[in-house]
Amino acid sequence: MSIVDESPGYMQVLSDGSVKRFAPEAATASTESFNGYKSRDVVIDSSKPTTARIFLPDVSESVAGQLPVLVYFHGGGFCIGSTTWLGYHHFLGDLSAVSKSIVLSVDYRLAPENKLPIAYDDCYSSLEWLSNNASSEPWLEKADLLRVFLSGDSAGGNIVHQVAVKVIKDKVSRVRIKGLIPIHPYFGSEKRTELEMAEESAGHVQSNDMFWRLSLPVGENRDYLGCNFEKTELSGSEWDQFPRVLVFVAGLDFLKERGVMYADFLQKKGVQKVSLIEAEGESHVYHVFHPKSEAATFLQKQMSDFMHSF
Repeated sequence: MSIVDESPGYMQVLSDGSVKRFAPEAATASTESFNGYKSRDVVIDSSKPTTARIFLPDVSESVAGQLPVLVYFHGGGFCIGSTTWLGYHHFLGDLSAVSKSIVLSVDYRLAPENKLPIAYDDCYSSLEWLSNNASSEPWLEKADLLRVFLSGDSAGGNIVHQVAVKVIKDKVSRVRIKGLIPIHPYFGSEKRTELEMAEESAGHVQSNDMFWRLSLPVGENRDYLGCNFEKTELSGSEWDQFPRVLVFVAGLDFLKERGVMYADFLQKKGVQKVSLIEAEGESHVYHVFHPKSEAATFLQKQMSDFMHSF
């Protein structure tokens, strides 16, 4: 059996069609309070199957009012990643405690077994689950469905955009998306950016091309609307409904240009408020690899400030 596709250290696709994925240390959910939050796993749709992990901050029973909800989509080029990864668990748990928000971290189906738009559909269905279960799920008792935020890193940042577009077109009863927080969003196009054409980026480009090749629908290239945000199909009145957006980019990330271009694109479309923040000296998804770092802690504060700013 031979290797057909490979991203060293992350995944291999073998000639028999099987996939070997990078499997870092995982964290189990715990209903016991830890560092200001507790967590538990829920089933979004047993037929797919899709699951999620809820992070609930420690809040005094006497505290009045509802809590904002952050729905988070993990990264991994649509081919790897899980909310159970230790980095995601710690970062999102701490974010829940810092922001006093309920975090719903979604495990969607992965490519190449499940090509796009399956990930988009799975993540959209997590909002439907949120709407349908808010009144019956005890951990959502304080969830304010009128203050829901979508966030995710890398491929998850891409999913944030696509789910927001689908919500504008199809709506989700009871759920109102107040803001988007894409972190180092993973977009592309057939046309390369300057950083992607740089000699030092060759290895990154090769790996990313593989992830796109494995995740794109059969017959599509990198100008597919799920890859190239400029292909987004919304009318002028629909763009007027687009939520506020806070885009995070990392100074050492060769995909930084894509994030900057995305923010510029939204501004040109007339999105009501678009902000861009760069973490200088940081690499792609640093908060996942170093969830307890000073930079990750600062990112949590910035996200919290955005969520509570309106």
